[in-house]
Amino acid sequence: MSGQGESDMDYSDDEAGYGDYYAEADTYDLEQVDISKSDPEYFEFECLSVEEVERLLNESVEMLSNSLKITPALAKVLLHTHKWAIQEVTDKYRSDSQALLVESQIEPRPESSTSHRRQQRSLRSNSNVPLICAVCVEATNEGYFRLACGHSFCSLCWVMHFQVQISQGVSTGITCMAPGCEVLATEDFALKIITLPDLRKKYQQFTFQDYVKSHPQLRFCPGPNCQVIVRAKLPKAKKCFCQSCKTAFCFNCGIDYHAPTDCVTVKKWLTKCADDSETANYISAHTKDCPKCHICIEKNGGCNHMQCYSCKHDFCWMCLGDWKTHGSEYYECSRYKDNPNIANESAHAQAREALKKYLHYYERWENHSKSLKLEEQHFKKVSKKITGKVMNSGSGTWIDWQYLLDASNLLAKCRYTLQYTYPYAYYMEPSSRKELFEYQQASLEAEIENLSWKIERAESTDRGDLENQMDVAEKRRLTLLKDFLNV
Repeated sequence: MSGQGESDMDYSDDEAGYGDYYAEADTYDLEQVDISKSDPEYFEFECLSVEEVERLLNESVEMLSNSLKITPALAKVLLHTHKWAIQEVTDKYRSDSQALLVESQIEPRPESSTSHRRQQRSLRSNSNVPLICAVCVEATNEGYFRLACGHSFCSLCWVMHFQVQISQGVSTGITCMAPGCEVLATEDFALKIITLPDLRKKYQQFTFQDYVKSHPQLRFCPGPNCQVIVRAKLPKAKKCFCQSCKTAFCFNCGIDYHAPTDCVTVKKWLTKCADDSETANYISAHTKDCPKCHICIEKNGGCNHMQCYSCKHDFCWMCLGDWKTHGSEYYECSRYKDNPNIANESAHAQAREALKKYLHYYERWENHSKSLKLEEQHFKKVSKKITGKVMNSGSGTWIDWQYLLDASNLLAKCRYTLQYTYPYAYYMEPSSRKELFEYQQASLEAEIENLSWKIERAESTDRGDLENQMDVAEKRRLTLLKDFLNV
């Protein structure tokens, strides 16, 4: 539970040996430079409708079809299997078209088709011998269809094959029914077989989804029931958000944005958290005992600067250390001290140390996640209070109080970045670069807690002081991202 008063925490850059590290950033005027260069999270993207994307894809198909004099259905397969790289497909086709068709599974491999074609020719030489479908073993001379591989099957078996595949969500990956044959069914072949309107509609929906997923510049919005498709001409692991449902996500991997941690690392971390969730459950409680009077305290705000409601002792929620000296010790609070001799210990000791290290980072990761939720609740309270001041008491206008909402939004952005620094640090090997990262992580955390403290006491905090704290926190965040966001 938080109390009243000013924050006593001052994190000194000099104490960590980085006295001049932020000197340039402190005098950096972001408004005078190109935002694409000054903001490490800058990312250009656009939100498109299904119709707009269909036009975009059809333009590529038409361009390739006209250039190589091939059917649109063939052009779609070539583009889909080559991630819509028109120039690459064009060069390969003009260099060796047969090799490209085999590579794209449109034509069979020579060794797999010779014997079958020889058998088909011998059967056709005697027109009185009816063809036998290898699936249903029915003999007839009518209604047979085959792909480039030459394997012939009756129309009823082809229809059943497509129905089963489409019901399982397969479309562009539907292949010949012959065992071991990997030749793909092109779109024009499929639509010749599929006559049921509902089945045709499903097939076309699934093929469109496959085309979008294979296109490096396109991503479906992961928001529930959202049809928006995000396009970025320069795909990167950067944050984008849907203008329709407001969902924010990483363009590269499609999950929640996670800077500065890269996509591979954050997936490893989330998998580990899911696997070890039962082990970490005991640290997920919202309550801890006051380190001075030992009374149980509930954390009801996002700030980690706690004040016991009973004895008024100020302490850190994470390490339970005295807050008066915490400014100079924040670096030690956020970093994990590896045991340099752990390699010489027993397997049991190493396992215990590994769990201890994981819990150190997981506790801080989880704590910031919970703080974000608590601060979101506080944001709603602030918005409601501002509405009351403006509408009922006439205490200023919305513009007069906008700085409080801006401060709350900035706090959420900074804390979100800080949360994702812990998976990054967990997987870093001990080095001078890790020491720099942990220093920046600690200084960002210190400024975030100062900002959170001031926002929770906004009515007694000077506006200029709060806006200055906002500026410092954002500069700390941007500096960390510039140095460690590798995309």
